Amino acid sequence: MPAARSHAVITARLLIETVALLVATAWAAIAIAGATTADARWWWLYPPVLLLQALLFQRLYIIGHEASHRKLVPGDALRNDLLGQLMMLPILIPVRIYRQVHMFHHGFNRRDHHTSALDVFVSPWPLTPLVRAYYTLLWYLGVFAGGYFLHSVASVIIFLFVPTRHAERVSPAFKRWGDRDRAVAWAQQLACFAFVIGLGLVLGWDAWRFAWLYPFLAFAWVWSLLVYVFHYHTTIGEHTRFNVRALRQHGALSWLWLNFNQHASHHMAPNVPWYQLPERRQELPEPFRVKNQDTDRYWRAILQQLAGPTIVYAKDADPTPHLFVRWED
Repeated sequence: MPAARSHAVITARLLIETVALLVATAWAAIAIAGATTADARWWWLYPPVLLLQALLFQRLYIIGHEASHRKLVPGDALRNDLLGQLMMLPILIPVRIYRQVHMFHHGFNRRDHHTSALDVFVSPWPLTPLVRAYYTLLWYLGVFAGGYFLHSVASVIIFLFVPTRHAERVSPAFKRWGDRDRAVAWAQQLACFAFVIGLGLVLGWDAWRFAWLYPFLAFAWVWSLLVYVFHYHTTIGEHTRFNVRALRQHGALSWLWLNFNQHASHHMAPNVPWYQLPERRQELPEPFRVKNQDTDRYWRAILQQLAGPTIVYAKDADPTPHLFVRWED
């Protein structure tokens, strides 16, 4: 019981702190916009506030990640999903869809060239310079121009509209997605839209742009930039929980993003709550550590992605390519 109370207190503090920061940065952005209208010299204050808003929206996404693992309110699925969805209203993501996609990611992370490996493109055409340029452009647009957020939006649309028997042809992540799942996801998605529209009606549409619209667009860019830094060019193979890297503990970012940098530990022990990850940190087995831990800093992990994707000709998408690591439990 004391441990449960402690978890509840930590979660309550997290949610209150996050909402307070979102409100404060929205107020600051609106105030700066008003000041800039009167005196253009104030404009330089806005970009750092916008960036902080985007990073806080990323925090909402990570709180949703805790909810997708049912770790916000363990043992109470309804309250867990309610709290998780309330926090994700500004980023327009239904918890039910998030969980479906994320559980597939954990189960099949980089199992082979075709499955849950975002930085691998399997080409039906021989790898000519033009083909390589095409897939490299797709990668750059996805990572550095917000494209992967649009990719996630497309996934949400499929979950909401496309019958499962057809969606499964797109990806096995859609398997076992039933009518009840779709109905709940629709309710959650409509709640997101209602929140965003209601915010505009309450604040006024001019203020709404600075409280939600511009931060949301900045978040879409940040999310795309960061979505694969923990898996980029890591191992591929059957030991899916080890095809990952961790990044260095950083006071401000680790606090802001709930120790998400301890991503290897999370994949090896996904039920550990965010605040316990540093003290329960786990090391990757040596073959995976050697390959995957080639950097431990966020900025390097981001810049590594400039090297582009792995492009494989479909006929050469062998079940045992050189990126695989053989390891026995």
